[in-house]
Amino acid sequence: MQEDFLHFIWKHKKFKVINLKTEIGEDVSILSVGQHNLNSGPDFFNAKLKIGKQLWAGNVEIHIKSSDWFLHNHEQDKAYDNVILHVVWEHDTDVFRKDNTVIPTLKIQNYLPSELLNNYEKLFTKQNKWINCENDFESTENFLLSNWLERLYFERLERKSKTIETLLHESKNDWEAVLFKMLAKNFGLKVNGESFLSLAQSIDFSIVRKTLSNQQTLEALLFGQSGLLNDDYQNSYYINLVKEYEFLKQKFGINNIQVLPLQFFRLRPPNFPTIRLSQFASLYNKYQNLFSRIIEINTLDGFYELFKVSTSEFWNTHYTFQKESKFSTKTLSKSFIDLLIINTILPIKFCYAKQKGEEIDTVIIDISSQIKSEKNSIIEAFNNLKKVSKSSLESQALIQLKTEYCDKNKCLKCAIGNSLISRNI
Repeated sequence: MQEDFLHFIWKHKKFKVINLKTEIGEDVSILSVGQHNLNSGPDFFNAKLKIGKQLWAGNVEIHIKSSDWFLHNHEQDKAYDNVILHVVWEHDTDVFRKDNTVIPTLKIQNYLPSELLNNYEKLFTKQNKWINCENDFESTENFLLSNWLERLYFERLERKSKTIETLLHESKNDWEAVLFKMLAKNFGLKVNGESFLSLAQSIDFSIVRKTLSNQQTLEALLFGQSGLLNDDYQNSYYINLVKEYEFLKQKFGINNIQVLPLQFFRLRPPNFPTIRLSQFASLYNKYQNLFSRIIEINTLDGFYELFKVSTSEFWNTHYTFQKESKFSTKTLSKSFIDLLIINTILPIKFCYAKQKGEEIDTVIIDISSQIKSEKNSIIEAFNNLKKVSKSSLESQALIQLKTEYCDKNKCLKCAIGNSLISRNI
């Protein structure tokens, strides 16, 4: 038995609310269960109850056992002076106010439908399950699941907004600088994401702005800061980059001491950091006010057009500085652009609109619903239970569901868990 379950029961009135009686036989009528308090203090504020013939307004405290009141030292805390009802699973002692009058106690298990308790125990019985509800996930109503996933998707956007807000504070509200850092991280993908972010954070964006008009200058800055210009390769492109970077270092007083090393190991050549950095430089050379363009665009096709960029000419015949390869124009793939939209563009647009007090939820839903579902172990496992992830909206929502609810046993705060506990009641 979890105290959270008792909170759930009280909050949603999942018990027989007629003919309630306290432990000393007084009638209890619930006019309002109160406001659930998720911080310190009594569990529910401003409840309205009729106990006996007296109408009460105050707080409700919930425990597994009555004696938990003393275990938690509530008798010494003034925050609990206004408790009008003690709701418990097991009544093992009376609890008193400071004037020595007994706080009324409601033993809630006496009023609980047996089906509710059975459903609860079934859901939380661990049997080497991937998620608690895996045996019942398939039977979840599509309407309930669809609405819950949409809510979870926006929860995930809110979570990503916190990272953006931190970067925004660090860059003194420069949205272009925030976009630069976020895009850099996602151009690096999982393997080099943190390295690319550390690179972007090592340069004040005012310096980047001064190099945008010349792609080779911008590439020299990025390659140099990333530590890729420390060798002695004898080709004109590399030599020019080294010279340009040495000039930039002296001019702007920059260094790359804090930049994390890049990885090439186990990467497919199109994902080599050399290729991604050149594509990144091409994007910023092509659009020198990239943030404003991203805010203006509200269609998926518009973003596909925006990200039609490739590397500089040298990389058409190279993946690394030292070895020539077969000619190929290395443009951003559609799947890569999808990742940029999912992980950078939509969170940025969402966070910016929220700060401006604007409503763009419909645009966000429309774009995310058109992008194909991501593929990873979490999505595959959910789809094996019920084919549910068809778009990036659902795949992002399912990641949120697994990491923030399933893994943390927060079934009582999950719409699916709520529906399963309340089934057949």
